[in-house]
Amino acid sequence: MEYRQLGTSGLRVPALSFGTGTFGGSGPLFGAWGNSDAQEARRLIDICLDAGITLFDTADVYSNGASEEVLGAAIRGRRDRVLISTKLGLPTGEGPNDWGVSRDRLIGGVEAALQRIGTDHIDLLQLHAFDASTPVEELLATLDQLVRAGKLRHVGVSNYPGWQLMKTLDVADRHGWPRFVAHQVYYSLIGRAYEADLMPLAADQGVGALVWSPLGWGRLTGKIRRSSPIPDGSRLHQTAAFAPPVEDEHLYRVVDALDEIAAETGKTVPQVALNWLLQRPTVSSVIIGARNEEQLRQNLGAVGWALTRDQIARLDQASYQMPAYPYAPYHQQAGFARLNPPLV
Repeated sequence: MEYRQLGTSGLRVPALSFGTGTFGGSGPLFGAWGNSDAQEARRLIDICLDAGITLFDTADVYSNGASEEVLGAAIRGRRDRVLISTKLGLPTGEGPNDWGVSRDRLIGGVEAALQRIGTDHIDLLQLHAFDASTPVEELLATLDQLVRAGKLRHVGVSNYPGWQLMKTLDVADRHGWPRFVAHQVYYSLIGRAYEADLMPLAADQGVGALVWSPLGWGRLTGKIRRSSPIPDGSRLHQTAAFAPPVEDEHLYRVVDALDEIAAETGKTVPQVALNWLLQRPTVSSVIIGARNEEQLRQNLGAVGWALTRDQIARLDQASYQMPAYPYAPYHQQAGFARLNPPLV
């Protein structure tokens, strides 16, 4: 397994990490993903550790905290061998302080996560969504307090707009508070919006990307093609309404290219899609998930080899979409390449 620096922090993370949304799954979304109990979760973590995957990602909203609880039970006795990433900020109840990242919510949320996981510290805490109601100074001062108390090692965000991420980095620098070193983002061959604004910001400011849903919400598993409807048993039947949207023709064009390159390389469609992401600028780790051992072992086949420049170029071309304003005019002008060289 290759290990990479998480942004400009001193934390080294594996190129592939494991998402535990399937642990203890319940409800219309997470129940459709999977429902691994502690015994099955421990087996999956055994396989991950044998392969060099040491970073495990969870969140308080994953099945109302059950994911954190199952993860904690599965790593018991080997906490020193793993890195724990969790998230908070999305609504977990109906009360006025059951959402957001206020001082009260951060302190209470971290304490609750520590108890559910059964640990004394979190290696990476990420804010699950931007909260416009909490002043950035309150947010960062509270995170500083938690880091100084030893309860957090590093901090990051997830699904943040670029302007707010840059603002928090600036305020952190001015006060000497912890900087966000990670941004957990949606990024895939059928969802490249990250590249327009957030990727250049990450490259400039040293923020590492942790990629969620790298297979486009299950659409790049190799089971969906022009002539094949969504197969029986696919989680998309239950979860498509939660997924980032994609036009059918764009999906099919990408899958056609993936099929060609999978045949050339002897790899599977998901392995090719994951390998493409591993070679993108600013990507520190790609978060894979698995409902069972077979899925996990297949995803592990994405590392240890590399696509050629020609194969990457063909995937780039098949997956390209004109970005929205204000980025579109630059892509349409001849001088774009000179003003915006590749981030490599």
